[in-house]
Amino acid sequence: MGYRNLRACVDDLRRTRQLVEVDVEVDPRLEAAAIQRRVYEAQGPALLFTRPRGTGFPMLGNLFGTLERTRFLFRDTLDAVRKLVELKVDPGALARRPLRYAGVPLAALHLLPRRVRNAPIRAHATTLDQLPRLVSWPDDGGAFVTLPQVYTEDPDRPGVAKSNLGMYRVQISGNDYIPNREVGLHYQIHRGIGVHHAAAVRRGESLRVNVFVGGPPSMTVAAVMPLPEGLPEFAFAGALGGRAVRYVRPAGGPALPAEADFAICGVVDPGARKLEGPFGDHLGYYSLAHDFPVLRVERVLHRPGAIWLFTSVGRPPQEDTSFGALIHELTGPLVPTVVPGVKAVHAVDAAGVHPLLLAVGSERYEPFRTLERPQELLTQANAILGQGQMSLAKYLLIINQGDAPDLDLHDIPAFLRHLLERVDWSRDLHFQTRTTIDTLDYSGAGLNQGSKVVIAAAGPKLRKLPTELPANLALPRGFHAPRVVAPGILAVEGPPHAGDGSSLRRFCGTIPPHDPTREFPLVVIVDDSDFTARSWRNFLWVTFTRSNPAVDLDGVDAFCDFKHWGCRGPLVVDARIKPHHAPPLLDDPAVEKRVDALAAPGGPLHGIY
Repeated sequence: MGYRNLRACVDDLRRTRQLVEVDVEVDPRLEAAAIQRRVYEAQGPALLFTRPRGTGFPMLGNLFGTLERTRFLFRDTLDAVRKLVELKVDPGALARRPLRYAGVPLAALHLLPRRVRNAPIRAHATTLDQLPRLVSWPDDGGAFVTLPQVYTEDPDRPGVAKSNLGMYRVQISGNDYIPNREVGLHYQIHRGIGVHHAAAVRRGESLRVNVFVGGPPSMTVAAVMPLPEGLPEFAFAGALGGRAVRYVRPAGGPALPAEADFAICGVVDPGARKLEGPFGDHLGYYSLAHDFPVLRVERVLHRPGAIWLFTSVGRPPQEDTSFGALIHELTGPLVPTVVPGVKAVHAVDAAGVHPLLLAVGSERYEPFRTLERPQELLTQANAILGQGQMSLAKYLLIINQGDAPDLDLHDIPAFLRHLLERVDWSRDLHFQTRTTIDTLDYSGAGLNQGSKVVIAAAGPKLRKLPTELPANLALPRGFHAPRVVAPGILAVEGPPHAGDGSSLRRFCGTIPPHDPTREFPLVVIVDDSDFTARSWRNFLWVTFTRSNPAVDLDGVDAFCDFKHWGCRGPLVVDARIKPHHAPPLLDDPAVEKRVDALAAPGGPLHGIY
């Protein structure tokens, strides 16, 4: 049960016709990633490039390109993992329904990693310049490993039990890295590797790091899974893969999975930092070059018949969307056990995941509710923002389950409609200023610097949302092309942002008292209103990736009362591109032309995209 290694997975996909082998030469610089993105958009098969230029190793992309295929990869284990999660939520269920959980003890056995003497990963050595040099976007700073499994152990308590396996960006060429000797290691805040790195610095030691590529698919998923403290990723990979993770421990070094395809092994010396990036990232923009730790490479290993697993990220949705969907399926039931009163949380992929969280909470103190307004929701919102990676959210929108028991949290139009019908902008906006946001988000004042807002709505409907554009809007000078995005949401095209908030303040301050603009509770100022209003995907991406709440939210008839900011008219979001923002990702026209040719009649990818 489960795949022993990546080769076994490829053979299974070939047998079930879920894999296309591309036998023409494909350049890892821009072409392979552009093809993978096209095939992902078409919800196509996994891709095995057998002749990538400049390397002797085949490349596998789009492995997790559809949720259906991702489920297929773990078809023998998903049910058992779900039941393990159920028992985590309710341990007493085992005694009440023993037959339902009869297979769980066997699945639990796979949680325990097994140390072995011999391992295919130690069969061959190579150098960094022999690996596939994947460059996904034209302005990337070099070649990157895009599905790395970065492994560290606690310097104070070495061993698998206190290990961390995470997916942190790895740059293997470019910038000032010494060829074949150094790679960039970009890890973000609130990541497990940071705890280990801090411990090594405190001890005055170098941190030993292994970077794995490939291996059983469960290892790649485990590297992105937000697991509770105390559960190592090796254990989860064993349960999801249906086979305990086998590993070896080289003398004086951290563990190596026996069945990994590649391993880049080295150390991060105290204080060693160099510029890493730029890199076209999952928000749909370039993350710019900044100083990050440097991994000093000691050896590069690979197994016989090794396959280089890769993906390409960019404006969502992309292949990593499947990870998020699987994570939600497996861990969603745990949310109420972590944050009491919270029924569900949804990180919105189309908005770049971290910028926007939607949540359903509960107002449980009914005997003490004298006013129909958010109360316990605010406590729950603070708890959500105190949980790991959820603490990086900029916008947290939370509603009361009791107001709409059957509302589907993933139905974003219905969720926003429900919220906008009930929200009171004079009461329901709660800001955190000058705080921490996602490292990859450049909407704030600097790296990791930005703000947050909680919008909590509870109680009866306060308004009927307009659905059509009034004919007599009196927009301020320089603002034009109003478009209705959805009920209650108006997009207005503004002049180019000048680097300050003067035009936003002018817009909010010059809306006449009886102008129909005031009927829309939410107004978004954008660079292109037609593009923004064309789809929910566009609206979510533009609005929540291009705004910093404390700076870019203003309102009509705004006020500040006892340190509380609110407005009595529409809330206005300035979602224009600002001078300090990172540039959005754009395809290379010449590369796109070559990719088109591969899908032409007679081409190896004809009929796939």
